[in-house]
Amino acid sequence: MLDIFLTNLGKYNEGELCGLWVKLPATDEQLKEAFKQAQIDGVRYEEYFITDYECEIDGLTEYLGEYENIRELNFLAERLEDLKEYELEIYESALALQYPNDTKYLINLTYNLDKYYLITEVYNHEDLGSHYADEELIEIPDNLKNYFDYESYGRDIAIDSNGCFTDNGYIEDTGDSFIEHYNGIEDLFDFESETENEVDMEQETTGQSMKMS
Repeated sequence: MLDIFLTNLGKYNEGELCGLWVKLPATDEQLKEAFKQAQIDGVRYEEYFITDYECEIDGLTEYLGEYENIRELNFLAERLEDLKEYELEIYESALALQYPNDTKYLINLTYNLDKYYLITEVYNHEDLGSHYADEELIEIPDNLKNYFDYESYGRDIAIDSNGCFTDNGYIEDTGDSFIEHYNGIEDLFDFESETENEVDMEQETTGQSMKMS
């Protein structure tokens, strides 16, 4: 669902690129093995950063930075993996409408897909006007349908709805509240209840820190 290139920040600063592609979501054991292969041992090399992303969801990686928390990314990937195909289309389209500013928002977006209405196979104002005319929001006499300005009608709808056209169709915000189910990395694990061999990633000023307790 989401591939990241995990990079050893210490070695990078020494002039050596040491890292590997990691597929998310991953188990704790898989994450620990990835850190081991990247030579991030929690002693000499503690910090990491993410130098590249690949994702099936168009546009998602534009909102992900170099110093994201890997556990948070993993949870995002878990949430995305649980979505059905049509829900992924809504999610992908909503990205074009909302301009998320952090990973927390990207995660919460997976819980708020009912807030958006996606009209598939509608890619321009004329399509949009025709769709709503077919939904009988306006009554057009049969003898005038060939002369009706569907494009102008669709343009007015787009302005009123604050929606946008995407590769999946036309998406608009229903106006429902955006509810935060996820409050941050503190929701993922308790720092005070670390167990032996648990991977702990903490935010640093220059990168992310990994400690093997």
